[in-house]
Order: sequence, then structure tokens, then C-alpha cells
Amino acid sequence: MMAVRAVNGGSLFRTAASPPLLTFGCRFRQFSSLPFRRNTELGLRFPFFCCGNQFLGYGGGLSRSVHSLVDCVMEELTAWRSRRRIRATVKLTTSGELLEDKLVNQEIEKGLLLEFKKDSDRVLLGVAQRPDGKKNWMVYDQNGVTSSIRPQQITYIVPGVENFDHAEISKFLQKAQENLDPTLLEIAWVELLEKNASVTAEELAEMIFGSSEPLASYCAHLLLSKDEVYFTVLATKGSRTIYGPRPTGQVEELLHKKLAKDAAEKELQDFVQLIVSAKAKPALAKPPKSSWMVDEKIQYKIESLEAYAIDACKSDEQRKTAGMILKAMGLTKTASSALNLLINIGYFPVHVNLDLLKLNILTDHSDEIIAAAESLLSDSSDSDEMNREDLTHLKVYAIDVDEADELDDALSATKLQDGRMKIWIHVADPARYVEPGSMVDREALRRGTSVFLPTGTYPMFPEKLAMEGMSLKQGELCNAVSVSVILHSDGSIAEYSVQNSIIKPTYMLTYESATELLHLNLEEEAELKILSEAAALRLKWRRQQGAIDTSTLEARIKVVNPEDLEPSINLYVENQADPAMRLVSEMMILCGEVVATFGSCNNIPLPYRGQPQSNIDVSAYSHLPEGPVRSSAIVRIMRAAEIDFRKPIRHGVLGLPGYVQFTSPIRRYLDLLAHYQVKAFLKGETPPFSAGQLEGMASIVNMQVRVVRKLSASSLRYWIIEFLRRQPREKKYRALILRFIKDRIAALFVVEVGLQASAWVSIGSQVGDEVEVQVEEAHPRDDVLYLKEVLRN
Repeated sequence: MMAVRAVNGGSLFRTAASPPLLTFGCRFRQFSSLPFRRNTELGLRFPFFCCGNQFLGYGGGLSRSVHSLVDCVMEELTAWRSRRRIRATVKLTTSGELLEDKLVNQEIEKGLLLEFKKDSDRVLLGVAQRPDGKKNWMVYDQNGVTSSIRPQQITYIVPGVENFDHAEISKFLQKAQENLDPTLLEIAWVELLEKNASVTAEELAEMIFGSSEPLASYCAHLLLSKDEVYFTVLATKGSRTIYGPRPTGQVEELLHKKLAKDAAEKELQDFVQLIVSAKAKPALAKPPKSSWMVDEKIQYKIESLEAYAIDACKSDEQRKTAGMILKAMGLTKTASSALNLLINIGYFPVHVNLDLLKLNILTDHSDEIIAAAESLLSDSSDSDEMNREDLTHLKVYAIDVDEADELDDALSATKLQDGRMKIWIHVADPARYVEPGSMVDREALRRGTSVFLPTGTYPMFPEKLAMEGMSLKQGELCNAVSVSVILHSDGSIAEYSVQNSIIKPTYMLTYESATELLHLNLEEEAELKILSEAAALRLKWRRQQGAIDTSTLEARIKVVNPEDLEPSINLYVENQADPAMRLVSEMMILCGEVVATFGSCNNIPLPYRGQPQSNIDVSAYSHLPEGPVRSSAIVRIMRAAEIDFRKPIRHGVLGLPGYVQFTSPIRRYLDLLAHYQVKAFLKGETPPFSAGQLEGMASIVNMQVRVVRKLSASSLRYWIIEFLRRQPREKKYRALILRFIKDRIAALFVVEVGLQASAWVSIGSQVGDEVEVQVEEAHPRDDVLYLKEVLRN
């Protein structure tokens, strides 16, 4: 009954509209889609053929009663079956006979029509032209190409053909394709399974077409060679192959797999249609990303493409799925093809940050973490309330970049009666909300740091907790940990204290506005002037202790609406030697020295940072101009930083006996660890973490920090190159020669954009010289920037 199931759904033989199979000298009958009727004598259902010389398919033109039609057809069927039994008796090879009798290989001769493997994916039809050496033959194929093939490449020689005209190959192929119907195989399979007999292509052609002439034989060969269900190869010798029917159970299993495969192919085609439709829509009409997530199967396919685009496939199946989609779209199986396709359908924005996806950076907090954070915000209790020093009488300056969301630190200053300067570094107190080992703390540990990119910020803590609870806010009472320092006249530390406090920030200033206030030298802002004087004093003292100045120019970019086709790019180049930036950095370094001293005196395990420098002779670089050129040369020979968790170690670059990063606990987890340790000591409690525990957590954090630094650097570079790409081609830029890479190829620092690049420079140029360059090519996606020196007259 399997034959019944397979053939009921469609035509067994070709339609009446198909051209007759008599072309190429083949004496085939013309078949049509016909109704079926059970013949109790035959025991199977077969299609109606023809009665006498009249065609009896739909639209055949004969007018007669249904009964006369049936009688006529059944007579024809009986006669046809009888003839087929006679042929089968003569030709079918049963299991008791030798297969070798059928494996007589045909010699290759000029003019033969043969099928051969061009490569692993293509099988072509061609005409043998002439021998090529001892064994090979030159063949003219269906594509009009003449090539040499080996005998092993030949998969079938079409029988009964002599001197075939190669111009007719395409027509022959078309005829063959028009007459292929895989359902014919099921009838033959039933017959051959009953007899336990094997079959060749020619024998199958006799069974299903009533002829073994060239076209019929080739059609039968195609059906057998492409079949994956009913027949299996029993033996092959050269171009001759014998097939045998598979057992019923195996066929049922293969049919089940084929149905599943067909369903999967249908799903794939439906998905491809969605892709084609989305691709054709204008930019503003593209389907939103969320629309691809509604259906699970569609979501799996689009996520497979995404994984392929960022080289992050989780399984071979995912990689295979993406490959099939790309192939169906006529694209090469490459990550860039997948990326461009996802951009073209609107799933990715044009400027999608691939590194952000590849590095698996956490960008959102889970609902569970957000709920836990909001619960912390609603709790007004403060375990340090009784021990907080009220410093609200101080004028407090918070200085940061203009787009800063998390404000960790602020500054105050005054002059004592003896003329010495007293400085306060106020640091936000996130440990007021978060306890070590809590859910929110563990999430912060996992992230390690906030992520600052040109396109946005991804905070270490949930945004509401960081901004509303932890961050310092102008004009509001804020909990803080305040480090106060009294300086000697030479800039060294005379006295210090570390305490929990309450402050009320007075000003929130950008670096630009703080620098402007310093230049104005206003009497009412005397505290800001004291801070500037203290910073200059500290820098002088640190240099006397061996500190190395590595200040340079640094680019900062803010991208507005990054998902637009042409987002707005705001680029700033900051000079780290700028008065306001120098002021803030010196005060942060001062705070780090105090905390290291405090920790050392009280045996508190902390992440003590150091950077050992052995015999760096800064004077050897004095001939280089200060700024990017000199800093670049010095940084290249510096040794890597180190961390000790038991005692301070010298920080040679900063010129300090010890240093602890303490001023960014909302942004950096190691700073938060230092807060946990110090605040526990201030309460009279044992610090929550031993040196060994700190070391273990620091190793986790530092791995993540390295990843984030790589992401930040690549993202900044991408947008600088995109910025340059948009500028007029004739625009010129100042560039400083940092060093020579090879011959006249130099590493340059492009001053206007704060970017390092390379270019050929003219003979006579030296390290430290300034040259003019133009941008020849800029491709941010490929990290390509070609500069050309503009030769001066």
C-alpha cells in the first residue's frame, strides 16, 4: 500500500502538455495525469495509459461512457503488465544471479553522450570528442566548455547514442527534466521488492517508460542516481551501476526523514522569502528587530545568521543553518556576507558594533538584578549614619566630562592659618547600598567595570541605583567617603584622614568650564585656585620622586543616534596636560597614595598597585617634543603594572611608595573592593576579604577589564575613521612622526583627531617632526585608513 500513498498525490507520468519523448529517436508514449482504479487482478493501483492509438487523459478529446473507458484501459493495462512480466522474466536479476553479468562496461568512443563529475558539487552532460593521452578524453559539456576528464569521472554513458550533436545537449537535458517524476520509482520498487531483483537504468526505463532508448534510459538513470528512498547501489563498475530495492522498514524510515527534510526546506524557503522582502524595503520601512523574534523557528535562523556574522556559532547545526541561508540567497559563506545581509534587512544598524557582540559584553541587567537594586534604593537605613562627618559647609567641585552619567568623585580645598593647603577628595559611597556577596555585588563582580563607548554607556550597576542612589548630585546631600590631606610646602603629605561623610556638591563642572574658571582667576572661586596650586605642587614633588610624565592628546567621541544611517559624530581631542585635567588627575593620585598609606599602617589587605621601573633615563628623551611624541617613546619601554594584596609596592611611573585606586567605586569593581575593606576597618570590623580572596576576585575582574579596554579602543578607532571618511578629500591634517616602522614608513599621530596611523614620509623627516597628510581611503568596518603626506613647497 506504500505505492498507493506515494502516487495518490500527483501525476506519475509527464503531462499532456509535455513535448513527446520521440525526440532524439526515442519511441516513447505520451503520458498524462490520469485517475487511478484498483485492479484486483494486478493487486496494485496504476495510472491509465492509452487505448489503441487514442490518448485517454484529461482533455483527450474522446467521448465515450465511463464504463467503456475503464474497460478499454483495463484491457490495455492487462496487456501492458503481461508484456512487462515477460521483459522482467528476461532482464531482472534475482538474488541468486551474478551481478557481474550486468557490469559490462562500455568503451568510450567519439560521439558518445556521457555524464561526468566536474567537481564535488556538479555533474554535467557532455559529448566525447577525442582521446587525451592514454586514458583521458576531451569532452564538450552542456556549458560549451571543452575539458579533459578521467574515466573515473564518468558516472553514466547514455546507451544507443552515436555521434551525438553537442549543440543538442541542452535540449536533451530539458526533455529529461520534463519527464522526471520520482513517484514512478515507487511502482518499480514494489515490483522489484516482490521479486527480490536488482535493476539497471535501462531495465528501469523499460519498466516505467516502456522503452530503453536514450532519453528514457537517461531519465531512469537520473531517477535512480538521485533517489534517496527506494533504491540503493548494489555494485558499480566504471559507468555501470546496479541498484536494488531497499527493505520496506528502511524505506518507511527514509520516507519519514525525507518528509522532515522537505518540511525543513520549505521552512528555509519561507524564511528566505522574508529576508528578500525585508531587503527590498526602504530603510525606514524595514521590519523591527523584535519582529524576527516572534516565531521560534524564525528566531533560530536569524540568530544563526547573527552568530555566523560574529564568528560565534554555538554548534555545527547553527553554522550549517546560516550557511544554507547564505547559499539560498546566492551569497558566499563568509562572516561579512552574513553581516551585510543582516544590515540590509534592518536587523543590524549600518554601524553595528561587532566587537560588542563578539566579546559578549553584558549591556543590560536582568529583571532580577534590577528588582534587587530598586529594593536597595527603597531602604533608607545607613549603617554608617552615626559615624559620618558633616562636611556640608565645604564648597565642593565635581569635575568630569560633559556626558558623564556616574559622578564618583568631587574636590574641596582650603588654606590653613599656617599657610599649608588642606585638600578633600570626596568619593561616592556605593558600599552604603551594596554589601559584599549580595546579588547586586556578584553581578558587579561579573562585569568588573562600566563600559564607556562612543555610542553609549553600560554601567556596572543598574542605572537607577547608580544614578539616583550612588552618584554625587549637585545641591543634594550625598553620602561619601572623604579623604582629607594636609600638604607640606614641598607637596608631600603632612597629615591625612579617611572618614565616612556627608557632602553637598556645589558645582558640577566640565573640564572645559573648570579650565575657563581657572583662567578667569575669580576671587569667589579661591578654592578652585587652591586646588590648582596643590596639583602643581604635587606634580613637582612626584617628579622629584622619579615620576614619569606620559600626558598626551586623547580623542573622545560622542555619537548621537548611532542606529541612524548617518549618525551625528561629536569629536573632541583632550590635552591631558590641560589645567583642569591635570588638577583632577593629581588629586586622584593623591587620594590613591593616602589610601595605600592608610592600608599599610593598619594592615588592611587592598589591591595595591605598582609599576616597577628599572633605569628609565627620562633625560634620554628630552630632545623629543613634550606630548604625544615623547610619551609614546617612553610608554613603549615601560614594564607592566603589578598588584600586591598584602602591602604597598612602589609605583615608579607615578613616583609613589604605594598606590590604591579608590576614586571610581561606581565604575570599577576593584575600587569598590577597596571601599569594602576600608569601610569595614572604619567600623571596627574585620575586612570582609583576605589577601588571597582579593587576588582571586582581581584575576576575574582584570580579565574582564582587558576585554573592555580592547572594545573601547576598537570602538573609538572605528568612529574616528568614520569621522575622517566623511570629511572632504582635500582636507589636510597635522601629524607628528612618532617613530619609523620600516624605511620611510612612519607611525604618525594625527593631531586633530587624536589617532595613531601610518604613512610614507619624505626623506629628511625625523622623529618629532610635523608633517601634513590627507586621507586617501577610510573604511571603518575593515579598520583601513590610508594617509598620504602632502609635500610642502
